[in-house]
Amino acid sequence: MENNDRRQFLKKSMIGLSGAALMPTHLSLAAGKADHSGLPTRLLGKTGINTPLISIGTGNVTGTGIVRAAYDAGVKLFFSATYYGEGNNEILVGEGLKGLPRDSYVIGTAAIPDGIDKRTGLLSSSFTAESYLKKVEGSLTRFGLDYIDIVLFPFAAKKETVQHEAVLKAFETAKKQGKIRFVGIASHGGTVEALDAAAEAGIYDVAMISYNYKIQNLEALNGSIANAVKAGMGIVAMKTTAGVFRDKSGPAVNTDAVIKWALQNKNISSVVSGMTTVDQLKKNLSMINNLKLTDQELKDLNLAGLNGEPTLYCQQCQKCLSQCPHNLDIPTVMRSYMYAYGYKNPEQAWHTLAEAGLANRVCDQCDICRVKCASGFDVKAKISDIARLKDVPLDFLRV
Repeated sequence: MENNDRRQFLKKSMIGLSGAALMPTHLSLAAGKADHSGLPTRLLGKTGINTPLISIGTGNVTGTGIVRAAYDAGVKLFFSATYYGEGNNEILVGEGLKGLPRDSYVIGTAAIPDGIDKRTGLLSSSFTAESYLKKVEGSLTRFGLDYIDIVLFPFAAKKETVQHEAVLKAFETAKKQGKIRFVGIASHGGTVEALDAAAEAGIYDVAMISYNYKIQNLEALNGSIANAVKAGMGIVAMKTTAGVFRDKSGPAVNTDAVIKWALQNKNISSVVSGMTTVDQLKKNLSMINNLKLTDQELKDLNLAGLNGEPTLYCQQCQKCLSQCPHNLDIPTVMRSYMYAYGYKNPEQAWHTLAEAGLANRVCDQCDICRVKCASGFDVKAKISDIARLKDVPLDFLRV
């Protein structure tokens, strides 16, 4: 998206919330279960779930205390993933919610499939519905639950994958068996194609997508979001604060402002926040009770939107892939860099980097990097920096 387009969108979005943006707070969290937290909620598509505007992404959570504190404060939607802590995060979340009424919270997870090429977003012939069902069953065991509310198919980018016969069969079977209630996709890049394909497929209930003020193809993305919502899908936003981090120097924009910015779009049901402390929890819950952007926040967002300085947020546009003579999986490496320096999660950065399969002394063969990053990254410098992490034993990175 050109700077002028982004400028116009920022201008329009900063006017304030429309009356339709917030759903009534008295609506039920799930069928027959009232939400008495007092937090503003929105309907999550055809699921019938009314979720508070802030949900918790548990990837950085290291103890059950924050899980229970979030629940007690009114957060009801908890997202994990099979690849967080090699499955241990699902165990932690299950323990944190153990003993609570099962219909009083919603658990989602992203089950990463065998046989997916994260560079292309395509599935290999080794992927089967049976193997993916085993992934779902593994999550059930780790959570210690009889069913999972939402299972997301991650790294969704291509229509062929989103509508793959075996993927649809696995989800339909798991639903019929009562192992999951709702199915969806999670998309870091290629999101427009993935959302359009999911809406067309007709079986998807939810989509978790990267959505922040630095998105370059915002107009097209908003169109696909609206199309998916019209098809009955609920939209959850992730990476909403990813654009605030400057290289190793911390946030450059007020995080409240960028979360509020995302929620100006009434088609976003909830924002997933990686809250790890009670202070962060209190701050976010206080913020969503008044989404009107302050004058200072409007000023900060306007300046940030017009500022061409690169942040840690990689657009995952994949334009770099064809430029690299050594066929490096640059988008995956850039995600690792952001996890390490932006989210301060070296373990997740380590696992993500391992997926890229970097060779030793990567980038040393090139005196000048040929990759021209659409976000303005010094690709060679970032790869050389984060590549050091692969030589660190994983046990050293765990808390």
